[in-house]
Order: sequence, then C-alpha cells, then structure tokens
Amino acid sequence: MPRPGGPRGGAPEKSKDFVGSMKKLLSNLKPWRILLGLALILAMASAILALISPNKLSDLTDTITKGISPNTEVLQEISKKMSANFTEEKMRQKIPAIMTSSAISNEEKQLFTETMTTISSTDNKEDATKLMLSLPDSIMNELLEDINIEGKTISIKDQIEMLKLTSKMGDKTKTEEGLKRIDQLPKSIYKLVKPSIDMKKVKSIALFIGTLYLLSAIFSYIQSFSMATVSNKFAKSLRTRISKKINTLPLKYFDTHETGDVLSRVTNDVDTIAMNLNQSLASLVSSVTLFIGSIVMMFTTNWIMAITAIVASLIGFSFMFLILDKSQKYFAKKQEELGNLNGYIEEIYSGHNVVKAYNGTKEAIKEFSDLNTKLYDANRKSQFLSGLMQPIMMFVGNFGYVAVCIVGALLVMNNHITFGVIVAFMIYVRLFTNPLSQIAQAMTSLQSTAAASERVFEFLEEVEMKEQGAITKHLDKSKVKGEIEFKHVKFGYDPSRTIIKDFSIKVKPGQKIAIVGPTGAGKTTMVNLLMKFYEINDGDILIDGVSTKELTRENIHELFCMVLQDTWLFEGTIGENIKFNKENVSEKEVWEACKTVGVDHFIKTLPGGLNATIGDNDSVSQGQKQLFTIARGMLEDAPFLILDEATSNVDTRTEELVQKAMDKLTIGRTSFIIAHRLSTIKNADLILVMNEGNIIEQGNHETLMKKKGFYADLYNSQFEMTGE
Repeated sequence: MPRPGGPRGGAPEKSKDFVGSMKKLLSNLKPWRILLGLALILAMASAILALISPNKLSDLTDTITKGISPNTEVLQEISKKMSANFTEEKMRQKIPAIMTSSAISNEEKQLFTETMTTISSTDNKEDATKLMLSLPDSIMNELLEDINIEGKTISIKDQIEMLKLTSKMGDKTKTEEGLKRIDQLPKSIYKLVKPSIDMKKVKSIALFIGTLYLLSAIFSYIQSFSMATVSNKFAKSLRTRISKKINTLPLKYFDTHETGDVLSRVTNDVDTIAMNLNQSLASLVSSVTLFIGSIVMMFTTNWIMAITAIVASLIGFSFMFLILDKSQKYFAKKQEELGNLNGYIEEIYSGHNVVKAYNGTKEAIKEFSDLNTKLYDANRKSQFLSGLMQPIMMFVGNFGYVAVCIVGALLVMNNHITFGVIVAFMIYVRLFTNPLSQIAQAMTSLQSTAAASERVFEFLEEVEMKEQGAITKHLDKSKVKGEIEFKHVKFGYDPSRTIIKDFSIKVKPGQKIAIVGPTGAGKTTMVNLLMKFYEINDGDILIDGVSTKELTRENIHELFCMVLQDTWLFEGTIGENIKFNKENVSEKEVWEACKTVGVDHFIKTLPGGLNATIGDNDSVSQGQKQLFTIARGMLEDAPFLILDEATSNVDTRTEELVQKAMDKLTIGRTSFIIAHRLSTIKNADLILVMNEGNIIEQGNHETLMKKKGFYADLYNSQFEMTGE
C-alpha cells in the first residue's frame, strides 16, 4: 500500500556546528561555573589518585613477597663476616696461635699446615671452602671470632654449624630443600634470617592506599553530586527560559513550526542536555586523565613493560575499530527502518476504519511484514556487531594481562624488576584500555548534547514580539463602550504576499458582526489582528478611539472573550475548566452558565457533578467539549466577544440551543462571529462578506439575499447541500 509523504524515519540528528554549539553551551553554564569547575577538577583528581595506587600496590606486593622469603641479606652479611676470617692473610696471622695452642693436637696442626698449603695452590673458592670445613672444631675455634649482627651475638659454635648447613644448601635458599635447611640453623642465626613480614611497613602502605581509595571515592561522590546539581539546575533554567520565551514569541512562529517539534525541544532536547551533561563531561575529563596518566606512569615505572602493554592493547583495539566501522551502517539502517515502521503504523492505525472499509487489510499486513523484516535484518546485524564489543573489550584486557605477565616474568627472572611491578602493570593495562571506550561513548553523548543544545538555543534566540515597555495607555474593561474601527488595514503573513489589502469598517457598541467568506478569505486573520496576535503592516485598529498600537497585548486580551473552533480542556474538574483563569466565581454562576448552553444535564449524570475530573481525551465528545468552552466564555465579563466557528462541532439540535445562548451572551457586548454555516448568523446586525482580504459585501441577511450576490450564492449552495 503506498504511503503518502514517504518515510518518516532517519538517523539520529547530529550537530551542525559541534564546536560552536559546545561553546554556546558552556557560555550558558557560566552561572554554575564554580560548581562545574569543582566537579571537573575533582574528576581529574580522582583519576590521578587512581593512577598513584598501582605503584603503591607494587610496593605492598614487594614488601609481602620479601617478608615470606628468608632474609638472604642478613644471611649474606653473616657469611661475609665469617668469610673475612678465612682470607689467606687472616689465616696466616692465626698460624702462631694455632701452632702454639695446647688444645690442638700435633695431627690437627699437621692437617692445618697441609690444608693451608693446598688452599694457597688452588684458585677454586668452592674447593677451598670445603677444605676449610674439613678442619677440626679446635682449629675453627681459633680461626673464627664472635660476630655481632643487628645487636645480636653469633657464637663460634653457631657459625661452624651454619657453615656446615649452608655448604649443603648452596644457592637453594628459596627452594623447599633450602627452606628446610634454614629451619635447622642455630636459633641465634634463625631469628635473624627467618621469613618475617614488615608489618609496620605493610600497615603504612595499606593505610596510604586506603586513604587514596577513600579520597577517590569522596571526590567521585562530590563530583557526581556537583554535576547532578549543575545539570538539573541548568535544565530547570532552560525550561524556565523556554516557558518565558513561548509567551513572548509571535503567533507566526507557532504557525510555521509543528507543535510536536516545540514540545520536543522543551522535553526531549532539554532532558538530553541534562542527562548527557551529567554523565559525559566529567567522564570525558576523567577518562582523558586516566588515559594520558596511565601512559606516563607506565613509562615512568618500566619502559619495556609500558611498550608491551600499549602494543598488546592496540592490537585488540584494532579489531574493535574494524568492527565499529563495519557496524555503523547497520545502526543507521536500523534507525531508518525503525522510523519507517513507526510512521507506517501511525498512518495505518490513524486510518484504520478506511483500511477496513476499502479491504486494504492484506496490503497493509504485507507492507508491515516487509518493513518489519527489514527492521529485523538491520536490528539483528547491528545488535550482533554491537554484542561483539564486550567480548572484544574483555579480550583486549586479558591479552594485555597475558603479555604483561609473560614479559614481566622474563624481567623478574633477570632481576630487572620485582614481582610488584607486574601487579602494578596489570592495573595500568585496565586503566589504559577502559578510558578509550569511555572517551568514545562520551564523545558520542556530547554530539547528541550539541545537537540538542542547537535546537534549544535556536528556539531561545527566535525573534520575540515587540517590547511594550513604552506603552502607557490602558483601557478599563468596565468602562469600555465597545466601539471598534478598522482603518485601511493592510496585512500579510509574508511581506511578499498581502492577504488583507485595504480593510475598513466601523463597528458600533453592542453590534453583532458576522464575518463570512470562503476558506482563505481572511476571516480568522481579522480576529488575529484584532487580538494583536499579529502586528498590522499598515493602517490602524481603534478600540473606543484608542489605537491598538498604544495598548498592551495583555490589556487587549482582557477586553475580549473568545470561543474558538478548536476546543481545549486540561486535566482537572469540570468546574476548574469552566472557571479557567477567573477568580471569585461562585458555583451558582457556573451552573447558570452550564444551564444556558444546555450542558448542565450531562454534568449532573457524572459522578461528582462539577467536581468530576475530565481532560482533553475521548471520554467527552467533541460537542460536549465545545459546550464547556462556550460556558467558559459566558463567565468572562468582557465588552467584546469573538466566536470563531464556535458551533461547528455540535449537532443541529444542540446548535439551536447554543444559538439561543449566544444571543443572550451577545447582549451588551460587541460580538464578532466567524461562521461557515450561514444559518447561524441570520440574526447578525451586520454581515461582512470577505473574499481575498477585502470586504466585497456588507449588510444584514435580508439585504444581502436580495442583492443575489456572493453571499446569496454561498447561502443557497449551503441550502442545497443541507436541505435547509
């Protein structure tokens, strides 16, 4: 089934001038610049604290790792001091004492002499050490001296025992066998070299890291609170400005812009700005800080590991960007097809009766199925490709972890870095990869924000109605006689096309003036000019001799009571709708107005009567809505009355009742009645027949019918169609 107007969908709107829109947005945020600046500074500070913590975790890891292993440094220091006694020079100094010692037998002295000779002739320190350990304890007691380490004395006996154990361990102090040997060391030595975690240092580092995390959490909370405050206050400010702007815009703006578009700017666009401003701006600052900071910290810590982490992450991101490039067209296609489907559903359901009446169900179902299939294909492909993002991000992170661990392990084996550096880099990999996706999301959100702000600021910058500050004259409606005069009025909605060419008429107080003519003749335009909804191009309109140019719009509006063809009811009680914007109205007066228009019986059938809640919905018929608006007009004590097709939506029987009510309503008021149904204005004092912006005929009904001119043709054509 063909669809008028073509597709209604499309890709999401993008900003026409991103930089300019963002500058304007930030300029409008000046009242909250301190709070906004605080939020952005705290976002940056929170990111910096997150960058400091990995190195501190590295220190904590190294401290704990060091604490669970034997204190090889002390062990080496003891060995060094013991080895100092075994130098050739030191041992030669001991020869006289050994040779003269009565505690040493001649055989032992002979063994010592032979050992010294052998040691002097060998360059192998390991063999020399074994020879020394083969000497009897009596000689070792002479060679060794008590050692003082960290305020504790290690006896010669304990030293001899340690020498025997360490000679069996070799370089296996960190293996299971080596650890068992260390456990067998003398108590004086074991206390110095046993595994012991420096809890004081651990507590200090842990407290520092905890403080970093706590400050980061506090900064994040304050930043989130500040951004939420700024975004919501800014949104409130925009809504207030828009509300004021709506009341200052000329009617021409609303004639040239769809109501839905204006509502979208007030609701959707403002909400988009507030939401994205709250979520994206601080996130962008934090992510950029983390991204740059993580690179700096990685290279500061270890450049080899830094290059490893970055290259590994970029390999993963290259896959992601490739998929993003492929998926973009499917996301655009999805939005287009969604718009097409929604537009089609709206058209079909709004004309559902016509579709049924013309047996168009099969064609409608077929096209719906085609559109639904296209949306399904585009949606399936876009969701599949977008679903790959999370696994790829996990792959990027895990691939980076693996690369860091492998390279880090090689560097640890060669004593270039400690194990804690690997721990730090595993965190840095996450800090490096996560911000990239967050930056991309933030930039996308800021694009939407810029597009929405363009529409909002475009609305706020629309040309307003002329200022009325210089107008000082005021007409008191209680003293207005009711005389109106149009003097050579000229007007056109477009300067190049004049609608009202030269309109002049003088209306006496209390007269009932009917304005008739074909569509586009200028009937409603005359009312718009009279109410000063539009400024006239030339000529003048006088109320009791005072030019409307010298009166404020508000003053003119309070002089008129209007009942329009388009009804409007708000969510509230019937009484509130009828008394709209009018104070000090009794319930009795409301009932009298309702009785006059003949809607009192309907109100009594509702639960609650005047207190029954209604709205602008289908629960009330169009005719009943019109009767409510007419009753509303009856309560307005104004010297002028305008009825713009006020009876067009009521049936013939109701029209007769309303017509009688209108006759009562017009008593004492100067009335202007615009009507297509000419039977409703037979009793008008003066009928103005308009065509192409000019009055071509005027007079009462009888006079105009006798002329057999334009009015008579209009009336007779209606008579033929209606059978009246």
